[in-house]
Amino acid sequence: MYNAKYKRVMLKLSGEALAGEKGYGIDFDVTKKIAEEIKSLVDMGVEVGAVVGGGNIWRGRSGEGMDRTTADYMGMLATCINGLALQDSLENIGVNTRVQTAIEMKEVAEPFIRRRAMRHLEKNRVVIFSAGTGNPYFSTDTTAALRAAEIEADVILLAKKVDGVYDKDPHKYDDAKKFDKLNYIEVLEKGLQVMDSTATSLCMDNSIPILVFGLDNPENIRKAVMGEKIGTLVSKE
Repeated sequence: MYNAKYKRVMLKLSGEALAGEKGYGIDFDVTKKIAEEIKSLVDMGVEVGAVVGGGNIWRGRSGEGMDRTTADYMGMLATCINGLALQDSLENIGVNTRVQTAIEMKEVAEPFIRRRAMRHLEKNRVVIFSAGTGNPYFSTDTTAALRAAEIEADVILLAKKVDGVYDKDPHKYDDAKKFDKLNYIEVLEKGLQVMDSTATSLCMDNSIPILVFGLDNPENIRKAVMGEKIGTLVSKE
């Protein structure tokens, strides 16, 4: 398996990552580049699960006057659209892929069944987990943490617009300090925007490390799996 540091990973992508410079919708050139990087992991023998957000299509919390539960279910459907788009890009380059959804829609994807997901991973199929947890009030960050625990992933690869975790927004403050390593308690106490508190706590309870890095260069996905010094590592140490 070459020099890959991790055997099984959970890749968490924001919906905005698929939008590229457009900021909304799906940029298939960007999706193709991400798919190619995922393929490089599969070719190394790394087992890959993925969760994609839906913010490029729907951000219900910003809408006024809409019921929160309805808005969250609409967001879950947006993640399914992104999941199918990523699946298509992967299969176009020869990567066997399955989309599993927390809300049943058997005409387009499999329902989430843990044992089936594990078997797909063992057969080197990429498994994309869509529709969140199937419940409102939970983010796709929490979905990534939950599914990572369920499939016994070695790490969560958290691909973001920034190249790690900072003490404040580096886009607004020139003196923002980047952290190389953090523990879960520090993230929670400092209120750092790594994942939401529910997701961070779930990772802490299950000792799942989180590697936060920038997706400005899709090759960073491979670098992260190879163990190169990149981004910020959040763990129990």
